[in-house]
Amino acid sequence: MAVCVAIIGKNNSPKFFTCLNPDEELNFQYKVLWSLDVVEEKLNAGSKGGTDLRELYLGMLYSLETHKIYGYVTNTKIKFIIIVDSTNMALRDNEIRSMFRKIHAEYADIVCNPFYIPGEPICSKSFDINIKNIMTGTV
Repeated sequence: MAVCVAIIGKNNSPKFFTCLNPDEELNFQYKVLWSLDVVEEKLNAGSKGGTDLRELYLGMLYSLETHKIYGYVTNTKIKFIIIVDSTNMALRDNEIRSMFRKIHAEYADIVCNPFYIPGEPICSKSFDINIKNIMTGTV
């Protein structure tokens, strides 16, 4: 399903980053950073246009030849970015939304952990395993 997931803080600092292929990690990091500009544009356009700001799912941010990049923003301005392989035509929009909801639930669980320091990168191995299970669709 997904090949990369990133969680970005409200000040655009990375909180978590994982991908299925470690050899392409730097390439995916660049794509995530590029997508943050599109996220900011969509958030600014939404606040000026009077659209519903309760809609957390931003949809497809942009599409490349090899990958499609989707975005999601929480009420606290935490950004979730998912990179999906373009060759996967069976993946529908509601499945992407479902992945974002599951990632958001996992993020909420890790933030509620009393040992997590707010604002710090997420270093939990169980969180990484759960996110990779969501990415591969084994949840």
